[in-house]
Amino acid sequence: MLILGIETSCDETAAAIVRNGREILSNVIYTQIPLHIPFGGVVPELASRNHVEKITPVVEEAFRQAGVKKEDIGAVAVTSGPGLVGPLIVGVSFAKALSFGLNVPLIGVHHLDGHIAANYLSFQDLEPPFLALILSGGHSHFYNVKSFGDYELLGATRDDALGEAFDKVARVLGLPYPGGPHLEKMALQGKPVHELPITLLEDDSLDFSFSGIKSAMKVLSEKVDLETERANLAASFQETVFSIVTEKIRRALKRTQEKRIVIAGGVAANQRLRELLDELPAEVLYPPLSICTDNGAMIASAGYYSFQQGKCSPLTLNAKANLSLSSTEDLWITCG
Repeated sequence: MLILGIETSCDETAAAIVRNGREILSNVIYTQIPLHIPFGGVVPELASRNHVEKITPVVEEAFRQAGVKKEDIGAVAVTSGPGLVGPLIVGVSFAKALSFGLNVPLIGVHHLDGHIAANYLSFQDLEPPFLALILSGGHSHFYNVKSFGDYELLGATRDDALGEAFDKVARVLGLPYPGGPHLEKMALQGKPVHELPITLLEDDSLDFSFSGIKSAMKVLSEKVDLETERANLAASFQETVFSIVTEKIRRALKRTQEKRIVIAGGVAANQRLRELLDELPAEVLYPPLSICTDNGAMIASAGYYSFQQGKCSPLTLNAKANLSLSSTEDLWITCG
């Protein structure tokens, strides 16, 4: 089965064709980063307008690269939340029109479900149960994946997501947007010599909190010579937050007795994090860098498994900026 996946939840216009939830035939991503750099972050109105301009050529290119016609696809999957509501509406509206025009099922997909499904594209034999940790600019969520589409929330951030904290600390250090990759590169030139608060919260908690570390970095940056200490500060921040992440994973493995965990989201592209994860007493999987960040292939894969469970969406599907992964029932009707 061929599924078109569309993703427009933030600042990437993306479309992909995926076969049977596992094989990527095409994966086209247009990034808006250059558009938002002057503002130091994503401007929702600019993002929405740019999605309107780019979505048609991006989808057309996905079909061209896959070597298939629109009539060949069996369904259209689209991110319907969470995310920026304007960009989401562009993708959802386009997907609804295409679904209606081609007379094929429409499948609304939760953005985090897509990030988890990125691992199905990377590891052909991967099936639940396993743990999933999603670390991105908007999300830091820990799930127990019991079966396809069945998720138990184990923990989440109480304030900033990890990717958001990276961007904000990078701004404190005078690094350009998007801050995460620049901070990672800067950290390679320094050493973690500065002490920062390690916020593990309660003894058994799997929640995250990064705002205190972000604030401590701002105070520390004002006390030292930033020009000479920038790399050391970057390395100190990175080592501190990753020590928290690895400790939370150890706790989750102990609590659930699972032996396998998948890492998803843009922060999963960080090479230092991957080095630390490889030291954990478990099988740790993460997708290749090309599908760590937002993309249409992961949405098509997630859509495929929803379709296999008989879940499709009505043409009244709408974008929901704060959609919860544990309450997606209103996305679907029975297929057919």
